[in-house]
Amino acid sequence: MLTDAVKQQIQTAYRQFLQNRELNARYGQKLMIAEIARTLGGIELNDEGERESRGHVCVIEAGTGTGKTVGYLLPALIIAKALGKKLVVSTATVALQEQVVNKDLPELKRHSELSFSFTLAKGRGRYVCLSKLDNLLSTIHEGLDPTRPLYEDELPAVDERAVKIYDSMVDALAQNRWDGERDSWPDGIEQEDWQRVTTDHRQCTGRRCSNVSVCSFFRAREALHTADCIVTNHDLVLADLALGGGAILPSPEDSIYVFDEGHQLPTKALNHFAHHSRVVSTVRWLDQCNKALGTMLGHISGAGNVDRFAEQLPAALMDCKQRLEQLHPALDALAQEVALDDRQSHYRFPGGQLPESLVLPSVELHRGFDRLSDLLDKMVAEVSEAMEDAHCPVPKVDLEQHYPALGAWQARAEANRELWFSYATPDDKDEVPRARWLTPVDAGAGIDIEVCSSPILAAGTLAKSLWYRCCGAVVTSATLAALGRFDRFQMRAGTPKDSQYAQMPSPFDFSQASLEVPAWAVEAGDALRHTESLVTGLPDLLNPGEGSLVLFSSRRQMLDVYDQLPDEWRERILVQGDKSKQAMLDTHRERIDAGQGSVLFGLASFAEGVDLPGDYCRHVVIAKLPFSVPDDPIEAALAEWVEARGGNAFMEITVPDASLRLIQACGRLLRNESDSGTITLLDRRVVTKRYGKALLNSLPPFKRVIA
Repeated sequence: MLTDAVKQQIQTAYRQFLQNRELNARYGQKLMIAEIARTLGGIELNDEGERESRGHVCVIEAGTGTGKTVGYLLPALIIAKALGKKLVVSTATVALQEQVVNKDLPELKRHSELSFSFTLAKGRGRYVCLSKLDNLLSTIHEGLDPTRPLYEDELPAVDERAVKIYDSMVDALAQNRWDGERDSWPDGIEQEDWQRVTTDHRQCTGRRCSNVSVCSFFRAREALHTADCIVTNHDLVLADLALGGGAILPSPEDSIYVFDEGHQLPTKALNHFAHHSRVVSTVRWLDQCNKALGTMLGHISGAGNVDRFAEQLPAALMDCKQRLEQLHPALDALAQEVALDDRQSHYRFPGGQLPESLVLPSVELHRGFDRLSDLLDKMVAEVSEAMEDAHCPVPKVDLEQHYPALGAWQARAEANRELWFSYATPDDKDEVPRARWLTPVDAGAGIDIEVCSSPILAAGTLAKSLWYRCCGAVVTSATLAALGRFDRFQMRAGTPKDSQYAQMPSPFDFSQASLEVPAWAVEAGDALRHTESLVTGLPDLLNPGEGSLVLFSSRRQMLDVYDQLPDEWRERILVQGDKSKQAMLDTHRERIDAGQGSVLFGLASFAEGVDLPGDYCRHVVIAKLPFSVPDDPIEAALAEWVEARGGNAFMEITVPDASLRLIQACGRLLRNESDSGTITLLDRRVVTKRYGKALLNSLPPFKRVIA
């Protein structure tokens, strides 16, 4: 329970923090602290330290300017410590994660005079694997091809540029100039270059590795056992839950979670519970494994019983390969119905149900990959035990060299097993169905087919693995309520019905900004006429001397508009895709700092998380109401399910989703209390359609100028 002593500690720490930083209390922040304190302070534990109360989850919408980071850190730290639990703060991005660790927590500790320890937790894939790096370089310097079958079909060959990067990594590690973390590598690194020298739990030999004493990942992990607060990201929390909880992070039962940017948690969860595999790529991989097996056994033969399982491996590999090749024409015929465009179209199985002709092949593929996965699992176990055996006739260095490849094979076989199991197993009529679809993918030499399966809602899995297990949780974001209600978030995230839901008032004066719909705006449903109106109207609408952000829902329309604008405007415009997002923002800021005008043309990723305060953004133009892409297979399957249950998918899903995206887009304008400017919406449907009023009323109280 929330004792008087804990209340007093929270109040004193907050007062001390404000005084030391010479700040005034923010009304929304005070309310947020009180709401979190009531929820987490109401948690009751039994003698074994297990939660026995309900109502332990708090969902808070707190807009920009509320000061939500201090608003959740201060009460959660104090109450977690009082309950004897770890505080796990999870964000959606590495950037926010590092801000909390490098700025927010140190400031809170220094100015509140609270005593607590904290550390940063990132996934294994953010750290270099020294064993893989050493092995890669030694292979290269011996003049051999370092490209292994485990990624040969997905990564290009190592070039001279990449070799220089790897050599400099070794030097930096040896001289203690680098901690082995990808995000601290000074020059940045491309994904394909990084993927060769990092690892995952399947490929890592763990404490048996000869480099474990200097392993960047395990060094970072040591601090997790003693820290009061662990700052991580949604992906790592979900990965830990997928492993049963407590495998990487503290167990849910021993944790108080805070999910900042919590609106992204359901989507992140869907990605973790989805399965996908490319047909042609997998066929090629199976063939490569079979060819590489002999060389591998030449080095590890004699390690336990590995030979007994390896003898069965070629037949298992070829069985899966042949079954995929037999199924490929049928999948290709379905994929031929899809016209590839800039939205990456898909072939979706209606209702998630496969035609009869695909059911038996899916069952057989599941059986095949199940056998392959089982054999590889046994081989991995034999090699793992052999590394512990001092009398093993196989040199440990050979075992360590080939263990990652076996682990990667096992992971890929397991992923295919799970995919084909989801295709072979019909959905329970009483449960939310899965979406199943095919995506044609340009594979260079031809078209590959990605076979995909995903739940349409993550609610059930999150409820079971997170909300009902955790000691307590806070979910916060600037956008959680859609159309003024939390129903949408509850449906997608599965938060318990007895959770506490609250919206914190913003400190911003929204009358400093105007929301305008000009008379010349047309309905975006007529794509050609709408594009023509943008080409004609934007030059007069935008001020050439100020910072502006124009948001599009379609890359095709964005490029069409840009191509048809006058030359003098194209010189001022930075178009998403021409360079990285960060490079675009840097150039935009440099232009504004130099007294020049600058216009950003961006898509959905620029409508969220972009911070351009003051003169960097005085005008936000929203070309079109942000309805979801019509052929998104998960959203289409969800809408189909809602309709089948007698609901109205457009009003229950499409409009609330658009409301949240519209709020996020409008949120790019006012980034601090002194900001002002204009938001222009160039889609007349917000005026002419019945749902338009609901969308407008869900926005902050901007001044409205609607012609």
